[in-house]
Amino acid sequence: MNIDSIKNGIVLDHIRAGRGMQIYNSLGLDQLDCSVAIIKNVKSSKMGKKDIIKISDAFEVNFDVLGYIDPEVTVCVIENGSVKSKHKVELPEKIVNIAKCKNPRCITSVEQEIDHVFKLTDREHQVYRCIYCESKLKK
Repeated sequence: MNIDSIKNGIVLDHIRAGRGMQIYNSLGLDQLDCSVAIIKNVKSSKMGKKDIIKISDAFEVNFDVLGYIDPEVTVCVIENGSVKSKHKVELPEKIVNIAKCKNPRCITSVEQEIDHVFKLTDREHQVYRCIYCESKLKK
């Protein structure tokens, strides 16, 4: 298999195997008018297997979405065929409108205009809770 390198764009690397499509959908990469390559189950000495996403155009990456889905992702900005910068993603302290509260009694179920806001309550186990009703967010 041969996947061309990109001249300018973004590479999302070190994605946990199987999470590439979830990131693709959550970032809305299907809406882009450029080449996007999803490479699944690539052999990795560090991770065993990983996914990689290559985007052949400038794109504003939502680091909160990436951090929530997979906090181990590395974002590489490519310019003129070489890596200009690398950014490590971290677990965000708070996520807004990335996920929805499933509690039918939560105010967000009744008031449609209210943002769905979750705060990180357990970093080790990556647990988020709704700021309104304290329901645990299930990934």
